[in-house]
Amino acid sequence: MNRPPLTIVLSGAGGAGKGTIARRLVEGDPALWLSRSWTTRLPRVDDGPSAYRYATRDEFEQHRERGGFLEWNEFHDNLYGTPMPDPPAGHDVLLEIDVNGGRQVRRHHPDALLIFVEAPSVGEQRQRLLNRGDSAEQAEARIREGDRERRDATALGYRFVINDDVDRAVAEIRAAIEASRSAKR
Repeated sequence: MNRPPLTIVLSGAGGAGKGTIARRLVEGDPALWLSRSWTTRLPRVDDGPSAYRYATRDEFEQHRERGGFLEWNEFHDNLYGTPMPDPPAGHDVLLEIDVNGGRQVRRHHPDALLIFVEAPSVGEQRQRLLNRGDSAEQAEARIREGDRERRDATALGYRFVINDDVDRAVAEIRAAIEASRSAKR
């Protein structure tokens, strides 16, 4: 890579399909590296073995105090954070984080590509959340949080992608990544 690495932030409300899209992007692009976030929450039924680095609150807070996170946030009494990226040489960085994290990343990387993924409807989002194991109460809280994130994403200049068809959404995001890579050359 003869250009500086690109930082791509993939945000969106719970149930939008960010994890699926992130996996597909990395599988289809050998120059893309997905950062593994830390969390203090318990694994969900749909979490793969490498979805997060699961940590105790003490472990997380100690790592944070040592400056180990690019960004971090508290959501529903759990901590989430992106460790300082250390991608292999020649790789761009993909971060699957919330909009608050995107705001923090933007401070360090003003040229980061910010993408907000949305479910096609609130009903579809709710169903996806329930299918992955969220309780009805958790699903409604995530939907409310998604409304706030959407407003904040708009203010931060995120690019919006509706995940009504995962192949189309991935292709749209790939095109945005390629355009950003070309602009950095």
